[in-house]
Amino acid sequence: MALINTIREKSGWAVGTVAIGMLLFIVGGDLIGGKNNLFRGDDQVVGEVAGEKIDLPTYNAALEQAKQAFVAQQQRQPDEQTMGYLRDQAWNQTMFRVAFQKEWDKLGLTVSDEELVDMVQGENINPGLKQAFTDKTTGQFDKARLIEYLKNLDKLPPENQAAWQNFEANLPFERLGNKYNALLKNSVYVTTAEAKRYNENQNTKLNLRYLFVPYSTISDSAVKVTDDQLQAYLNNNKGKYKVEDGRSIEYISIPVVASQEDSAAVRETMGTLATQFASAPVDSLFVKLNSDQPYNGAFRSPADLPEELRKQLPLSAGRVYGPFAEGGTYSLYKVTGTKAGTQSAARASHILIKPEGTTPEAKAAAKAKAQDLLNKIKGGADFAAMARQFGTDGTKDQGGDLGWFGQGRMVPEFEKAVFGASSAGVLPNLVETSFGYHIIKITAPKTNQTYQVAEVKKSITPSDATREAAYARAQQLKGDATSLESFRALTTKDKTLQKQEAKNIDRTARSVNNLQNARDLVRWAYGVNPNGGETKIGDISEVYEMGDQYVIAALTEERTKGTANVASLKQELSAQVRNEEKAKQIMAKLPKGGTLEEMAAKYGPTAIVGTAENIVLGQGSIPNIGFEPLAVGKAFALKPGQKSGLIQGEQGVLVIEPTAIVPADNAAVDLKAVRQQLTQQRSGQQDGKIYEAVKAHANVKDNRSKFF
Repeated sequence: MALINTIREKSGWAVGTVAIGMLLFIVGGDLIGGKNNLFRGDDQVVGEVAGEKIDLPTYNAALEQAKQAFVAQQQRQPDEQTMGYLRDQAWNQTMFRVAFQKEWDKLGLTVSDEELVDMVQGENINPGLKQAFTDKTTGQFDKARLIEYLKNLDKLPPENQAAWQNFEANLPFERLGNKYNALLKNSVYVTTAEAKRYNENQNTKLNLRYLFVPYSTISDSAVKVTDDQLQAYLNNNKGKYKVEDGRSIEYISIPVVASQEDSAAVRETMGTLATQFASAPVDSLFVKLNSDQPYNGAFRSPADLPEELRKQLPLSAGRVYGPFAEGGTYSLYKVTGTKAGTQSAARASHILIKPEGTTPEAKAAAKAKAQDLLNKIKGGADFAAMARQFGTDGTKDQGGDLGWFGQGRMVPEFEKAVFGASSAGVLPNLVETSFGYHIIKITAPKTNQTYQVAEVKKSITPSDATREAAYARAQQLKGDATSLESFRALTTKDKTLQKQEAKNIDRTARSVNNLQNARDLVRWAYGVNPNGGETKIGDISEVYEMGDQYVIAALTEERTKGTANVASLKQELSAQVRNEEKAKQIMAKLPKGGTLEEMAAKYGPTAIVGTAENIVLGQGSIPNIGFEPLAVGKAFALKPGQKSGLIQGEQGVLVIEPTAIVPADNAAVDLKAVRQQLTQQRSGQQDGKIYEAVKAHANVKDNRSKFF
């Protein structure tokens, strides 16, 4: 509370109070640690940063702060998914402090008491603090309220005092971080020469002729690559294929799906509720007590009613309709009121004939076709059948049915025709709109009647017995899968099962493909078993419950941090090596001399000669070919009329010959503005780059998966 005491000494005026919860933007967490049976002796190390070990109590203290901050802000306890985010925040904050503290110490950076006071009540108020004490109505920061709050902090509940202490403890770290970043960002400098080069790269234009033989002209099957070639390519390009730890698994999900018995039980319940609903004295209360969805007392037109109710139109006040099975739920509807609305609704079908062009002749042809169809329908042809055969929009498969719709939902000409009709039936004349010509059948004439409907809905959910049966099946599969081979055989024996694969799962992952809350599965894959044993390739997991499914998995591959192996990159590496081999074949066949046309003629018809204009060095692309940075770079190094050698490009082999270069006009450009632009761009990237550089230098080891 040192800062508070200093503030009290320097402050003698006050106003109002405000909740400290809004101040808590600093991360931290909860005391939920790993399972006790995972702790072996002194093995309490959560990770290591810059050679300094982070123990579980230290990490849990940060995690508890984050949890308290979340509760104060959101007024609720975090769920498991949120706890995952808070754990990551707590780890990142701890890692940041340890790694950056060493850098701050090297430079001798410190924060004085005067600076801390300035961050709370001086001229440079902490942004989070300023936001917390800004009047929502006026948008003005009220320093007096802040100071009054601090003067009375010792009279507030203990949790408020603890929250401020946490906030105060983090102020020096925030200040040091800002100083360090500012120091490096202010060192960003762009020279005039750099500005000139940037302007030239962006504005110098080049025209060229090229000979191009695409790799795609040689069949992939004609080029065989070996594992030795793939390994050699990987060895020569290790920098492109850096990876983190990863685990690959195959898994089988047993869904927990409501059975016919579950559906019948809900149907029986709804039958009982239907009788009670009919005599319920307060319909809104009945819905609140018995429905999975809240009561809605709005009056609705037929266009906005559920489809099952629309089939019953006109509806009678006081009557209960249903139960109806609709999309995994059973529904009951009680009409509690009727009245005339302000707008009408109607139901119609149509057959749309679109012109095949914009010419008068195309419109005339479409109109003639539509009129012919209308005449046939008037003569007795089935409207729905004609719509399916001749309709030209998305309603044709429904026999042209548009369903119910209210006023304002259709184009004016169509709406005028439908709502101008007083009875059901086919309209005698075609209706022209911007879409084409419509043949319209009124299936339910306009009505302004609206209905107030109380709805009781119950989802058809799996019962305990159904869930237990699914679990028993999963356990049986677990018992049958004693090895990776027998695990894979499960889907062969039972065609209802489907095996899925997840490649290179990250150590901190909380989901696996579409499996949510899969943290226990991930921890198992990384060797954290309930029995304390290490997970090995070929091991089969326990049965994990994830929502409405049970999952068993097999570990199929382990990847350690460093360079990826050939097996995990085989498809990508094969494509690269195959292109290299194709390039060798193409370059061996292409003649070395002559004009581009002569070289292409000798090579064959798959060699293309073309031109490209306005190529920019900074973009690295050639029109009609694609991204070819090497070829573009070589082109800018040649003089007009000078021909390059054979170039192994990204898309194929090229020979290029510049025809003209239009230099950038440095004299016409404000190089000072270009320098400012580049400086701003580089400064804007510094925060992220500084963080990643310090993190990389700190050699971070994250072992949280042992505990969470």
